[in-house]
Amino acid sequence: MANAIYASIWFFILWKWGDWKNWQKYYPTILFFILGDFIYLYLLSDHYPMWRYNPSEGDRAHGLTNSHISLSIILIKYPATALIFLSKFPEHNFIKQSLYIAFWVFLYTVNELIDLYFNLIKYYNGWNLKWSIVFNFVMFTCLYIHFRKPFIAWIFSIVFILFLWKTFDVPSNVFR
Repeated sequence: MANAIYASIWFFILWKWGDWKNWQKYYPTILFFILGDFIYLYLLSDHYPMWRYNPSEGDRAHGLTNSHISLSIILIKYPATALIFLSKFPEHNFIKQSLYIAFWVFLYTVNELIDLYFNLIKYYNGWNLKWSIVFNFVMFTCLYIHFRKPFIAWIFSIVFILFLWKTFDVPSNVFR
């Protein structure tokens, strides 16, 4: 049930504030966003997770798992986020841009705090809310960079992934 509520909220947000007319402009960055989560799911989710979604009782009763919830986030929340975040991004003012990114990090943090409160997410292997906040700052910065300069965003993302890989001592056996 919680998954349906989240999906409905993000559909509404997407309908209300998303830049539907120009979706093609944001499409490469949406794919970049989605690919990042797919890589996490493939490499770490089952063998060395940083976090996993716990389906609510209602979701569990309908057979939903961590994978189903992750997929709904990837297909609904991420495109909605990208279509709104990028289309409303302030131009030519570093302070406004920084505050805008901080606002989105705040939104994602509140979402995660709600998940934690209702036991809809669980952390593993040293991950915690502070790491999620750091990750979200990097993620939103990277999304904007990718929208403007994709190659730089790929380099920045790879460096950040390697940093996380080392920091969390991810074992090489995650490569199957």
